[in-house]
Amino acid sequence: MPTIKHTILLVEDELHLHEALKLNLTLEGYEVSSAFDGPKALQQIQGASFDLIILDIMLPGIDGYSIIETVRIHNNNTPILILSAKNTSANRVQGLKIGADDYMTKPFNLEELLLRVSKLIQKSGVNKAVQNNLEQYSFSGNTVHFTLLEATLYNGEKIHLTKKEAMLLKLLMENKNTIITRERILQSVWGYNVFPNTRTIDNFILNFRKYFELDSKSPLHFISIRGVGYKFQD
Repeated sequence: MPTIKHTILLVEDELHLHEALKLNLTLEGYEVSSAFDGPKALQQIQGASFDLIILDIMLPGIDGYSIIETVRIHNNNTPILILSAKNTSANRVQGLKIGADDYMTKPFNLEELLLRVSKLIQKSGVNKAVQNNLEQYSFSGNTVHFTLLEATLYNGEKIHLTKKEAMLLKLLMENKNTIITRERILQSVWGYNVFPNTRTIDNFILNFRKYFELDSKSPLHFISIRGVGYKFQD
């Protein structure tokens, strides 16, 4: 049982399932907030910070996919667990592609659900710790200084970073080991109104590999996910 009161937003419109889930999560020591439709869920997300969001897809008002997209566009990295009756591989891929961290189908095993919740809560804590201390980030002998807009490379060389380079590095490093879609990169780094060609992102990643990788042709840190986006791993 958690020793800290971690917070969960439960978004499920089926009343009996919602109450059963809330009871079991509460018994595990979590503090659970409730939303029964899409608009209420977004209102709660915008007004409070959660360690995890458990989200149905088929919701009144705004569906779960749209909620995920809105959350990720606003650079909210709270882990999201989809809990849905939609059980095809296409549904699962869509949910994970737009930013969910896990996907379970109904009916589900309660013990498995609670285990996945625990793992995602742990991930939430790691991400927050990284974000709270991310004035600089070190990996494989490289150190990126975000506020100074510079980096010290593994060979001792210092390089200047553009503001966009620093923003993209920070986005990737705040979400290490997580796939960041091209769409999210464009919206987070370049903003809503000015979208460069997606090839621009590719060029940035190529530069990062030249800067930070021992072998830019066999990257270990800046990984391309074909047709989706990029992932940083240290």
